[in-house]
Amino acid sequence: MMKYSEIKYFDIANGPGIRTSLFVSGCTHHCKGCFNEMTWDFNAGLEYTTEVEGEIISSLSPSFIAGLTLLGGEPMEVRNQEGIVGLVKKIKNEMPDKTIWLFSGYTFEELLDKDNKRCHGEYTMDILENTDVLVDGKFVLELKNPGLKFRGSSNQRIIDMKRSLDENKVVLTEYMN
Repeated sequence: MMKYSEIKYFDIANGPGIRTSLFVSGCTHHCKGCFNEMTWDFNAGLEYTTEVEGEIISSLSPSFIAGLTLLGGEPMEVRNQEGIVGLVKKIKNEMPDKTIWLFSGYTFEELLDKDNKRCHGEYTMDILENTDVLVDGKFVLELKNPGLKFRGSSNQRIIDMKRSLDENKVVLTEYMN
């Protein structure tokens, strides 16, 4: 069962507009200088339940809420994906105007690599196909730049997932500027 460390309602830091952000527990990257080390432990935090999922979906109902952001921890650790897949599919089905942003230390290329068992499992493609924007790449302390929008270090990319999957190559969003 997936756990989470925090849900931020009315978050304005992790994607454009006002968002709900779910910080999942568990990360094997352990990036030096991580802003959220307390989420590294898969057993930390609270149980992610259907009630919690319902609260998240409810929080997206107001028209001024732009969407959901998934981060952590590491949402794309294989053991977290089963907890996330239903949420993203339900949001895209019931609220197609809401955007889903996903922050992952794994790169776009790693996530698509079917042989990479650290991050590619049976739910990976369903999650990615229902994600609007992927912020990818590990946080690299030596490349930290507080002036960057929606990312911590300059190696990280802000990727348009629909176009990238359609074109089978990374297509960056306008937020990279």
